[in-house]
Amino acid sequence: MTAGRTPQVGDEMPALTRTVSQEQIVAYAEASGDRNPIHLDPEFARGVGLPGTIAHGFLEMAILAEAVARWAGGYERVAELGCRFSKPLLPGEAITCTGRVVAVDPVSGALTLQLEATSSRGERVLTNGRAVVRPDD
Repeated sequence: MTAGRTPQVGDEMPALTRTVSQEQIVAYAEASGDRNPIHLDPEFARGVGLPGTIAHGFLEMAILAEAVARWAGGYERVAELGCRFSKPLLPGEAITCTGRVVAVDPVSGALTLQLEATSSRGERVLTNGRAVVRPDD
């Protein structure tokens, strides 16, 4: 958010882009306990109709949370975050997270953002994204 200025409906959150590697997907699988073979075994993933292994949806959502928290001034300001996992993100692809303010609560000053994320293939991998951000103190 811009210091000294109250955010307004239509303000854009700066885009955040991260490239996701297979090593990062493996580390996320270990940390989360989600060792589904679609994330870890390329042959298995292709056998179920995927082009290869794919990133965990919640790994992608964590990158979206980073984008919102950077804009908001810290993770503690992010009160709500949600999205739909709409397309797979493949290892080696970049995810770009974007958002804009769609509402400002007149009483609390809380901001509602509409969010999405696209892959470097141009596909929307996260849709129907929404965050609520607490205002600056």
